[in-house]
Amino acid sequence: MRQHEPRRAAREDERPLVEPAENRAPPPLKDGQERTALGRGSDTVGNGDRRPACGGGGCCRGERHGDGDACECNSPHPLTCTPERSGVVPAALPVLTPALATPDSCRVSRFASLAAVSLALLLLAPTAGGERSVPAIGVAGNRLVAGGQPLRLLGVDRSGAEYACIQGWGIFDGPVSTASVAAIAAWHVNAVRLPLNEDCWLGINGVKQQYAGAAYRRAISAYVGRLHQAGLAVVLDLHWNAPGRRPATGQRQMPDLDHSVAFWRSVAHTFRSDPGLVFDAYNEPHDVSWRCWRDGCRVGGWRAAGMQRIVNAIRAAGAAQPIMLGGLAWSNDLSGWLRYEPRDPRHRLVASFHVYNFNTCASAACWDATVAPLAARVPVVTGELGENDCAHGFIDRYVRWADAHAISYLGWTWDTWDCAGGPALISSYAGTPTPFGSGFRDHLAALAATRP
Repeated sequence: MRQHEPRRAAREDERPLVEPAENRAPPPLKDGQERTALGRGSDTVGNGDRRPACGGGGCCRGERHGDGDACECNSPHPLTCTPERSGVVPAALPVLTPALATPDSCRVSRFASLAAVSLALLLLAPTAGGERSVPAIGVAGNRLVAGGQPLRLLGVDRSGAEYACIQGWGIFDGPVSTASVAAIAAWHVNAVRLPLNEDCWLGINGVKQQYAGAAYRRAISAYVGRLHQAGLAVVLDLHWNAPGRRPATGQRQMPDLDHSVAFWRSVAHTFRSDPGLVFDAYNEPHDVSWRCWRDGCRVGGWRAAGMQRIVNAIRAAGAAQPIMLGGLAWSNDLSGWLRYEPRDPRHRLVASFHVYNFNTCASAACWDATVAPLAARVPVVTGELGENDCAHGFIDRYVRWADAHAISYLGWTWDTWDCAGGPALISSYAGTPTPFGSGFRDHLAALAATRP
């Protein structure tokens, strides 16, 4: 539930990944703040735009995956390799060495193998302050846990990797250096949510080669490693997608059957041995029924993949980490989540809630009625939290309520956009807060001061 993602000049430490600002495509439209609950099946977003009807591409009928399952994607590059089964993730992994699985090749090339070794050496290099271990994240009852102790994810969203690549000017928006990660950690956060783009990860639908496929996957894996070195857990989120041959220039009502299942097979295989991760199946489902949310359906001429299929794909790839599932109405409605909860053989599903001051469920009365009862049964993570008035009165109320209910939250967003239009937490990547961000930063600092 954001507006526009502004353009900005490339910074010195990211120029190998970006083009000059004048060569970039115009910034994408984000979802407007006037959005209200829309009728099911509508393809209209709240800012008044009407997206063209979605259409599917050619189906890879008759093809089989290496594990014998029927091909489920319409991608021109379907997954055909069999992922290794690594079983349960270890109890802790101080230094992470994700496998670089490639969806366009069943065999890892010599180049990819060398890249994996290079990444491992990068992750083994100590930071200035020394490495910090990220404990394995699990689920026990209605709580996230780490090292046998209850865990709340308190952090920020780091937007950019969902749109820069598809617009053709980079992979990230803003620096992703060790220094920039240290600035995030200085806010006393313990987690960062990283939105991704399925076309860029899979290297399909015309994304520039330097920002797609193996290059994109290596950049994401390296950034995850830097975040972990700072002691930060990471939430990987499928944010932008599109069916068929249409470029993924925004989010849809649901994950698409054409590519999203292949995306999650690959992401889960890549990070299957990383215990400091949580997967966020889809950013903000909307304008579908709860049955479609779980089981999939046809939406405007294309097939949506339900949450059950996404969960199955992640688990089949050998990944055992918790999986976040956002509710309906742009993840602001959790009323049917428990009734339609997918099956998970690992029993590690987490409800994802997004809340802004302009949402329908933006009052303590609504949270008490819909969120609190669910939080008594399963972990709840507020994947996005913000307000559009450059102030922090709304989030002040919400974080106090969430603290009382042991609910996690991540502020949108660690980007230097306008504090109202983003809303943005910061005005510089050194960590200078906007008026909105100052309230969030100060609350996190107050919580840190009370910890033993």
